[in-house]
Order: sequence, then C-alpha cells, then structure tokens
Amino acid sequence: MSVADLTTSPVTSTYTKTSSRLHSPQLSLSSTRLSVHFSRSPRPNPRAQNFKITCSVNQVPSPVAVQTEEAKNKSECFGVFCQTYDLKAEEETKSWKKLINVAVSGAAGMISNHLLFKLASGEVFGPDQPVALKLLGSERSFQALEGVAMELEDSLYPLLREVSIGINPYEVFEEVEWALLIGAKPRGPGMERAGLLDINGQIFAEQGKALNAVASRNVKVIVVGNPCNTNALICLKNAPNIPAKNFHALTRLDENRAKCQLALKAGVFYDKVSNMTIWGNHSTTQVPDFLNARINGLPVKEVIKDHKWLEEEFTEKVQKRGGVLIQKWGRSSAASTAVSIADAMKSLVTPTPEGDWFSSGVYTNGNPYGIAQDIVFSMPCRSKGDGDYELVKDVTFDEYLLKRIAKSEAELLAEKRCVAHLTGEGVAFCDLPEDTMLPGEM
Repeated sequence: MSVADLTTSPVTSTYTKTSSRLHSPQLSLSSTRLSVHFSRSPRPNPRAQNFKITCSVNQVPSPVAVQTEEAKNKSECFGVFCQTYDLKAEEETKSWKKLINVAVSGAAGMISNHLLFKLASGEVFGPDQPVALKLLGSERSFQALEGVAMELEDSLYPLLREVSIGINPYEVFEEVEWALLIGAKPRGPGMERAGLLDINGQIFAEQGKALNAVASRNVKVIVVGNPCNTNALICLKNAPNIPAKNFHALTRLDENRAKCQLALKAGVFYDKVSNMTIWGNHSTTQVPDFLNARINGLPVKEVIKDHKWLEEEFTEKVQKRGGVLIQKWGRSSAASTAVSIADAMKSLVTPTPEGDWFSSGVYTNGNPYGIAQDIVFSMPCRSKGDGDYELVKDVTFDEYLLKRIAKSEAELLAEKRCVAHLTGEGVAFCDLPEDTMLPGEM
C-alpha cells in the first residue's frame, strides 16, 4: 500500500515494525512491515454478514488478536504487498502514472491464473503504469486465492504494487477502475440454459450492486462469465450510477478465432486480417462478419473466392473451435481466453489503428444499425485509447448478414425476458428458442 493510503485511511492496527528492503533488478525500497488485523468497519452489506476471510501477512509473528465479524469481512493486503512505498521517492518510478486499481473475480481460476501475470507485468497498461490487483474469490477457493497471491509475490513485478484478496465484492470492488468479472458457475448435468441464466444472473446482479456502491464512477467492466452478454446486461442494470456504456461482454476470443480461420484459408499470417466483427451473442448464434473483414487491406470475399466456405463452414468453425480444443486438450480454453481479455483491455487503452476496429459486446441504446435497444450485443467499436469507444458507422450489410444478426438479436431478447426479475423489469418469462450453449459452458 502506498504511504498516502496509510496516512489518510482510518485504519487501526496492531503491528510489528521491522526494517526491510525489497530487492529486484528495477526496485529498491525501505519500508515498514505490518502484520495486522484491520479493524476498519466495512461498508454495510446485509447480504455479506456470513462471509469469512483470513489473510496471511508476511508470516511475521505478532500478538494473536480475536478476529471480529467485521475483520472476517475485510479484503486485506497480502504478504509483501502490505509494505509501504513512495513511488515519487525513487528516481526510476517517480515518472510513473498514478496507481490503477483492477478487480478480478474468479481470481483463483485457470483464466485468471494466466491473466493476472499479464496485468502485473505491464503488458496491458504499459511500462509506466503501476497496478493494484484486488482479487475476489469465495470461501471454498480462498486457500487457492492465497496461492495465487503467493505466486504474484514470487514474480517480483516492479509495477505490481498492491495485491489484496477477499470474498466480499463490496470490499474488493472499492474504488476500482477496472472490474474483470470472470467467476461464474459452470452449467451442470441436466441444467437448462434458462437455469444457468438465473444462477449466474444472481451473481452478476449482486456484483453490479457492489460496483454501484463502491467502485469508481467511471469503472470499466468486462464480463467474461457465461452467458456473458446477458450477465453484462444484468450487471449494468444493477449499477445505475455507472454509465451503461462502460460495460462490456467479452467476444474478443471469438474475434481472434475468426481472424485465425480467415488467415488459414487465405494462406497468410493472422496479422494480415483486420476489420473483423463478431455480431450478437456469445453463443452459437454469433455472427463472424466476413463481409466487412479485410485481408491485406482487401475485402475478404475478393481474397477468398470460395464463398460457399465463408457462408457454410467459416461460422461453424469459429463457433465450434472451443469444442475441438476441449477434445484435444481435455478442458476449455483458459490461456487464449486470458489473452483475449488482455486484448480487449488494450483495445480500450490504445488508440485503434486508422481504418480498423475491434469487437465488443456493448449496450445497444443509440446504436446506428437498427439493432433492438436495451440489450448487450457484440458490435464493431473504435477507441481513442481513453477507455471509451464509439460504434463504427461505415459498415456494409447484405441479406445474409442481416438474417443472421436478427437471429442472434432474437435470442438475446429472449434471454432478457428470462432474467426480467434480475433487471427490475417484472416477472421473468423464459421462451428461449433453442439451446445455443457454446462448447465449454458445461
């Protein structure tokens, strides 16, 4: 934690003061070591009264304190990240940007296990952006969460200045500027898609309320847990004080897979594929758009003459890529999902190359395409690198594309009716047209 955090935050603690110095190739700092049980009162949250939390802090022997219910509810710093620091006191760090707070739910899972180290290394935000990671888990995963934090300790990332772990979103999400909502329940045997929508919807409704209560007013939220489009809608509906435009459903992995398939067919490397849009839902109704995509700056249909392949095989290959991976690998994608989350974030903090765009599931109100309002739908976006985006207007539609977009739109409207009880829109009514679960959702 920073010196400012210690001097301005109303925290009382019992501590042991020792002299310590942390060494890394780029970092040297003297600090005060704390072994603490924080007693700052948590923000009232009636739903979280039974949460339990413990924290291993540096393993420094200290007087045993009775842990109150309030202390159990806290999100606390972990290990070496409880040390004090002053970035402005070091020649190498005083030019760095202000610390940025990033929350990650499902932080003990496989996707997070790949993603967290990308965030800590500077790959996403750049070499001059210090990061605080706030990791959200559950009582069942808390020991694994400590293990993740230990690995982050051992990696000695100079940019990673704070790590805290907890199981209460009202604590973990406090003042965060990015929230990466990865944790969700998998679909169990015999569970209908409507049941998955309800179970995970409740998780994202609660997390939306927590973000609304304690996060930065300009927090950027990326929902990964499936069904991610409708989960993002539920989350934003429960966070009315945060702009709806700030919520994203992850469709970047679908975009990356589509680029790969087009590159393979055209016999080029995938960096030659641009302007790739995924329209609609992150399900088997998603629409990889080959009409507007380009290869080496040329329309895809001019490069790939096999239009039957584009219309019949291309979409199916993209949709089923996850299933093929499961057959080969024995589990659903984790590393490539983490890469796609990092890609999605970089697309928002880096100016979009001239003439190009990226895909993201965003709120449809005010969209220029005639897509139904008040759903989260993947569409083409551009960014100036300020965390915001604008929808791309110069896209082309044909009958084939419009028909497929309409199918995905109808599915998302049906999902919305199915979670009306979680969005404040009355009684839920489920009339999902078919089961369009993607491989890996089980």
